[in-house]
Amino acid sequence: MAGDETAQRWDHTQISLQKSSYMWTISNFRFIVEEITESFRSPTFSIGANDNWCLRLYPKGIDEVSADYLSVNLLLLSCPKSHVWAKFQFWIISAEGEKMQTMRSPRAFRFMSGLGYGFKKYILRDFLLSHAPHLLPDDQLTLLCKVSVVQDSFSISDQNRKPGIQVPRCTLADELGELWENSRFTDCCLVVAGQEFQAHKAILAARSPVFRAMFEHDMEESRKNRFEIPDLEPQVFKAMMGFIYTGKTPDLDSMADVLLAAADKYGLERLKVMCEDALCRDLSVENAAQTLVLADLRSSEQLKTQALDFITAHASEVCETSGWKAMVGSYPHLVSEAYCSLASARLPFLEPPFKRLKQS
Repeated sequence: MAGDETAQRWDHTQISLQKSSYMWTISNFRFIVEEITESFRSPTFSIGANDNWCLRLYPKGIDEVSADYLSVNLLLLSCPKSHVWAKFQFWIISAEGEKMQTMRSPRAFRFMSGLGYGFKKYILRDFLLSHAPHLLPDDQLTLLCKVSVVQDSFSISDQNRKPGIQVPRCTLADELGELWENSRFTDCCLVVAGQEFQAHKAILAARSPVFRAMFEHDMEESRKNRFEIPDLEPQVFKAMMGFIYTGKTPDLDSMADVLLAAADKYGLERLKVMCEDALCRDLSVENAAQTLVLADLRSSEQLKTQALDFITAHASEVCETSGWKAMVGSYPHLVSEAYCSLASARLPFLEPPFKRLKQS
């Protein structure tokens, strides 16, 4: 296996995330909704050291499409930098102190001074007023906004270190990889779809709890050191073994989905996350539903969240694909989860959650 060149300089870029919450209570809200047509904004608040933000409320929407809704925006008033990246989430705080009407941005947005982002159709005015005892206690609307802002990054470099003895890089991964590739000093045989692979029990047991349990069991396979590996294709098995021996990322372009299943089955958590990351970066309208199903089957929560967010952002296109239609028939609980994600991110409150409310 070819070795990498030894780096002459090492740098590390540190990026921090500043999180902050801001609560805004507006009194005499019914009067505002009925009499005021212009937007108005909250007092100024800060997230970082030198930035200023505010919330802007549009009682009668931003445009004709949102005329029946309350619209809300997060607005950056001033910042020493040309722009900042931020994600945000809004809630209404109920009379009981519960967080209601959750809406979150599907991704981070690029804010510049004087620019805001938010939700045109945050909540229907009539719906809000009809549930005033719960959502407008004492005729007050309380909005909670949580913001996550990417802060300045800084770099750590070792270029100014005093000259010293050059320490060679660690070649352990290469050396173990050669043991696997050349079948040296092997002590077990793994049979995959009729093909035999020679391997090392100690290495497999150290890396995989499933292999460790397999070798510990007092069974005929263990006594003969010959093990059948079901449900894996040889190509997938070889990619998994390459990771076990070297810890290096296999080629995930064409087999991330099947490698995810293998990593889940054999307890290879790092490989599983690598596959999740590759599948996240490959999300498309055509494969979003299949990816959601795979994530659910393999308990891949990060991938499942990303797939749901993608479907939420491209709902009209995804629901026309064959993958979505197959999911509707076979995995109705995932359809329900996708619907809830869409409702949380885009739609006003639905009626069912409020059937328990007492009308005034």
